[in-house]
Amino acid sequence: MGGLKLPPQTLHALPFQLVLLQEMLPYIHLVYFRVDISFWEGPGKSGFGARSTKASVQPVTEELVEDKTTENPVSGDAIRRRFLEFYASRSHKVLPSASLVPDDPTVLLTIAGMLQFKPIFLGKAPRQVPRATTAQKCIRTNDVENVGRTTRHHTFFEMLGNFSFGDYFKKEAIKWAWELSTKEFGLPADRLWVSVYEDDDEAFEIWHDEVGVPAEHIKRMGEEDNFWTSGATGPCGPCSELYYDFHPERGYKNTDLGDDSRFIEFYNLVFMQYNKMDDGSLEPLKQKNIDTGLGLERLARILQKVPNNYETDLIYPIIEKAAELANISYALADDRTKMNLKIVGDHLRAIVYLISDGVLPSNIGRGYVVRRLIRRAVRIGRLLGVSGGGEDGVFLPAIAEKVIEMSPHIDPDVKARGHGILDELQREELRFVQTLERGEKLLDQMLAEALLNAQKSETLPCLSGKEVFLLYDTFGFPVEITTEVAGERGVKIDMDGFEVEMENQRRQSQAAHNIVKLAVENGGDLAENVHDTEFLGYDTLSARAVVESLLLNGKSVIQVSEGSEVEVLLNKTPFYAESGGQIGDHGFLYVTQDQSKQTAVVEIKDVQKSLGSVFVHKGTIREGVLEVGREVEAAVDAKLRQRAKVHHTATHLLQSALKKVIGQETSQAGSLVAFDRLRFDFNFHRPLLDESGAIAMFGEKYGEQVRVVEVPGVSMELCGGTHVSNTSEIRAFKIISEQGIASGIRRIEAVAGEAFIEYINARDSQMKLLCSTLKVKAEEVTARVDNLFRGAKDGKK
Repeated sequence: MGGLKLPPQTLHALPFQLVLLQEMLPYIHLVYFRVDISFWEGPGKSGFGARSTKASVQPVTEELVEDKTTENPVSGDAIRRRFLEFYASRSHKVLPSASLVPDDPTVLLTIAGMLQFKPIFLGKAPRQVPRATTAQKCIRTNDVENVGRTTRHHTFFEMLGNFSFGDYFKKEAIKWAWELSTKEFGLPADRLWVSVYEDDDEAFEIWHDEVGVPAEHIKRMGEEDNFWTSGATGPCGPCSELYYDFHPERGYKNTDLGDDSRFIEFYNLVFMQYNKMDDGSLEPLKQKNIDTGLGLERLARILQKVPNNYETDLIYPIIEKAAELANISYALADDRTKMNLKIVGDHLRAIVYLISDGVLPSNIGRGYVVRRLIRRAVRIGRLLGVSGGGEDGVFLPAIAEKVIEMSPHIDPDVKARGHGILDELQREELRFVQTLERGEKLLDQMLAEALLNAQKSETLPCLSGKEVFLLYDTFGFPVEITTEVAGERGVKIDMDGFEVEMENQRRQSQAAHNIVKLAVENGGDLAENVHDTEFLGYDTLSARAVVESLLLNGKSVIQVSEGSEVEVLLNKTPFYAESGGQIGDHGFLYVTQDQSKQTAVVEIKDVQKSLGSVFVHKGTIREGVLEVGREVEAAVDAKLRQRAKVHHTATHLLQSALKKVIGQETSQAGSLVAFDRLRFDFNFHRPLLDESGAIAMFGEKYGEQVRVVEVPGVSMELCGGTHVSNTSEIRAFKIISEQGIASGIRRIEAVAGEAFIEYINARDSQMKLLCSTLKVKAEEVTARVDNLFRGAKDGKK
């Protein structure tokens, strides 16, 4: 290669004086060890969006040991602890709550306690324990309009759950649910009602004959209410629910368990015993599972004897703080004011825990969920007259401080991230206030146009439903404010049209948020017959392997001929599959005859993971025919692998430098480790200055064996990617761009190793061409171009 050449030992300083690679210790150790870590909870990372490593690695049961002498036995924290201890004493492993950001592309946010166990329910991951219990943070925004209006709807809530993975089933689940409710928590048996699926005679008999629930307190209900499905296909089964009766004096006749004024469902037991097929038929599962969920806020309401979930000690202190800032007495407030205070209290819980788990406000995906909740809280708070007391009038951080104060037993990491959470809320609230002011101007324009059009057409002035929805959704204008302002100008609004727009949004939200898909793509045969792929690529770049399956256009075939695009599944492979931001390896599969003559060649251009840890090699048959069962020589392109290793290790060093320079609160928001460059997205609210600096392992999944990559004294990360064994292999590193890509998210692109040399040589060639064209030396190019620009401007005058 012509142009600039650097010896392997040469190191190039990072721009912006971030961190010099010369200062890095020369050796990176790849350390392998086994720890007691659960496969469903990826080990912690620093900053937003990370569970602490300690919480992930050590049994959570130890955290339950605390001073209970002064504890209120029916406080929210006590109920959570007592639930977990109840099931821990029955051989359940207490596991930590998963992040609100799920490791599952089918759902936007964690909406149920069972989500972290999905690989087990699918049969795609082995169970690590036969029984488990959790207190899971959850977010649901599909029915956000009901928050504050009903006694029980929330965006953020905790789901207490006990789970069995092919261990116990209906009898134990039902008996323990009853024992927990009546003995541990002391609920009167005559206040409890039970629902069962209409055809589930087994559950009915257990409740009636073995537990002793009167038949008149057991309701058989249809598929819509009491049969749980994960989607069109996949694991499913009947469920049974426990209800608390607030008004037993109303008797037994014509009882409707859906009557919110009388009943509240607080415990749901799902008996996952069938697999729903494409034709709708139900096949018994080989491994029957139990998935339960008890709503912490609902049980707290019952035990604390308050009229709604919001007045429990889990939420009410936040409401009180909002009322204090608005100079309002909640007890003396009217129903509408109380409703608005409940909304603010609910939304601040969701906002704080989402930001803590790394979800920052933006206009897409999860970030948009946070932004909408923040804007809703701000506009409702402004209606109430809430003020933070400062010159800017910002109040969300003051309320959020109360949420953070109450967080240790829910998520101990929230308090550690408190400063970053409050800073983000401050920025976002100020930004939204500016948006509101723009919305006011737009509303004024809309009203002027409506009046003018009405005058021309001699009709009554009216704002369309789409216009009202635009103000509501984009600018945060409550419909009541739009209605009030429009009424003052003599303009009506099309509420029917607005409701149509709202219903469209609700349907889209439900589709994106409220379904946990457990069905496996590409059919059941493949899922049943293909085993996990053994990865050999840390130790070798070539290996003999056997073709276990071939896919042509997504369908399983026996053989594939020359020229065809094919997906190849091997029993073992040296090819790295795309994961944690690092792209999949390239290379070839060779079929040889008599150890010498090649009979088929497959060029591999991508490798992806599917069904857990099945590696799918995507490529083209360049020569011959490939058949299932054939032995192949799998060979990775060594030069491209080296480029990926260099960029991946450089990414670790970049993250470490960022944390040292701009603070530990920054965290990764995405990454790409490619052959020609690396890309690193991180949470930061402003551009990096020349003196600011850089430092990620994101989207990884970890099994029992955890791989730790350490640059002694600089960086230590849990990472499944491939890395260099010595930092001298990086040779050189250069940041080629740094820019904002979304609100609060910055992106760095950089090159290292051979990619750096190619980049520098290309720039060098461009500079030589400029020098030749302008007939100046390299150091004179800038001055020459400035002169040309000034001359061009003067010529236009």
